Amino acid sequence: MATALITGASSGIGLELAELFAGGGDDVVLVARSEDKLNELADRLRQAYSIAATVIASDLSKPDAVDELCDQISQRSLTIDTLVNNAGFGALGKFAELSADRQTDMVMVNVVALTRLTRQLLPGMIASGRGGILNVGSTAAYQAGPNMSVYYATKAYVLSFTEGLREELSGTGIHATVLAPGPTETGFGEDSGMGKFDFFKSAAMSAEAVAKAGYDGYQNNQDVVIPGWQNRLMVTSVGFLPRFATRKLVGKLQKA
Repeated sequence: MATALITGASSGIGLELAELFAGGGDDVVLVARSEDKLNELADRLRQAYSIAATVIASDLSKPDAVDELCDQISQRSLTIDTLVNNAGFGALGKFAELSADRQTDMVMVNVVALTRLTRQLLPGMIASGRGGILNVGSTAAYQAGPNMSVYYATKAYVLSFTEGLREELSGTGIHATVLAPGPTETGFGEDSGMGKFDFFKSAAMSAEAVAKAGYDGYQNNQDVVIPGWQNRLMVTSVGFLPRFATRKLVGKLQKA
């Protein structure tokens, strides 16, 4: 019996990943801000799969959130075998006009919390010789994103960090996988402002399909998982274009 910790588990891709890990027989630790939604999910997973589901409400944008989360894990004598860093958000708008607090919170959740939580839990995984990390990135990692500059930069970090970490973990029995979806049918579109664009809506995959691709890729020890042929084509195409061209294109598509 293994235990998977999933951040951002109350909805979207995180919720679907929690369902998949529980369905695969893993106990789950569910982390998000909404305790009510987490409790509802935990009850359903316990009944459906006869696994243990632990709820820890946490706002990962807060500076001490990860340390407090790890204290809760320790106090409950939980051993984490798989860490799923799924929590994250974006915001559409020009950098100089978007709220400084919102953009700082974005870096805290998308980068700082992901990094610190990985650092806190990884030594235990290495000591046990089993488990791994599944980080949820984005196809946004593959080019700059005018009018969402901070979000795109955070996802570039997630991709680079995970690939580097994967090499460091070679031979330990631990592996790191990054899931890089494109537009997905979650609350992200509405929350970020991206949902108003036709290109986002027309290309969006279901959260269930994205999570299944990520779960299978992690279980099969893949390094990078890009779900959907359209997303894979886009990422491949970006590699043939100069960076100035891709950023101009993205800027035109994402006019705030």
